[in-house]
Amino acid sequence: MSIQIQNLTKQYSANGTDTRRAVDDLTFSVEPGQIVGFLGPNGAGKSTTMKIATGYLPPSSGTVLVNGHDVQTDPMAVRRSVGYLPEHNPLYLDLYVKEFLRFAGRLHTLSGQALSQRVADVLEQVGLGPEQHKRIGQLSKGYRQRVGLAQALLHNPPVLILDEPTTGLDPNQLADIRQVIKTAGRDKTVLFSTHIMQEVEALCDRVVIINRGQLVADSPLAELRTRYGGGQLVDTATYLAEFERDLPDPALLRSLPGVTAVERTGQGQYQVTAPANADLRAAIFRLAADRNLTLIGLRQQETSLEGVFKTLTGGNE
Repeated sequence: MSIQIQNLTKQYSANGTDTRRAVDDLTFSVEPGQIVGFLGPNGAGKSTTMKIATGYLPPSSGTVLVNGHDVQTDPMAVRRSVGYLPEHNPLYLDLYVKEFLRFAGRLHTLSGQALSQRVADVLEQVGLGPEQHKRIGQLSKGYRQRVGLAQALLHNPPVLILDEPTTGLDPNQLADIRQVIKTAGRDKTVLFSTHIMQEVEALCDRVVIINRGQLVADSPLAELRTRYGGGQLVDTATYLAEFERDLPDPALLRSLPGVTAVERTGQGQYQVTAPANADLRAAIFRLAADRNLTLIGLRQQETSLEGVFKTLTGGNE
């Protein structure tokens, strides 16, 4: 495993006696080559977990291994293995972009031609070529995020840990950085947190969701969406059928094998419910053909990732 978190707990003391668990007995792992979305409400413990996994915070208990190295016993090896973009991107605003990246590269023991080539590569990779001779303080928030991502990629680490990497980016920049992360995920392990569900759907193989420091879901994206909905585990499928005009009798749909409920939702529109293992599409098409009804739309309704998130975290953001 590239990232292995086992029974991780991080406890803070407010006044020497009262304690608060930011992370509470958390266990999950990330395999090489996976892009995993790390989700949870504000205050759920995402950033704390990431800071522990990168060696910036010590755990109260539990173990964290990154690329086979323990964050407590071998923190320098962990830092060499990880490219980290924190939530609040710390940058030297008085430095020029290229100057900053050369400085960061030297911290990773790069030098000479290898350093120059690597800086040129990441500048191109994150789309900072035209901005490389500007001071970081002159850049927009979106371009500063690119600088932080370039710094994370600079030493070509096997593991990327990105905390809100697309914050402040406009739609065009989002598409560019999304492609950078997807490309990096071909040969790296990527764990990233976000509140943008479209980012998760576009990038992730798997989703890990935590709430109040505890794991509430760890699943491939498609499986997660089909399992949860409406506040509980679902065992039904919902189809939205649209006809040219209202049916002469909604009982026509109710008579189809497996149908458990039919609800008219608009002019000629019906929501049809059946068990999850039933596929009503062929039956609805045959009904329309046999009764000379004009069917103009039919689709299975999917549970949105946002709905799943609200279900699993109680809607507290």
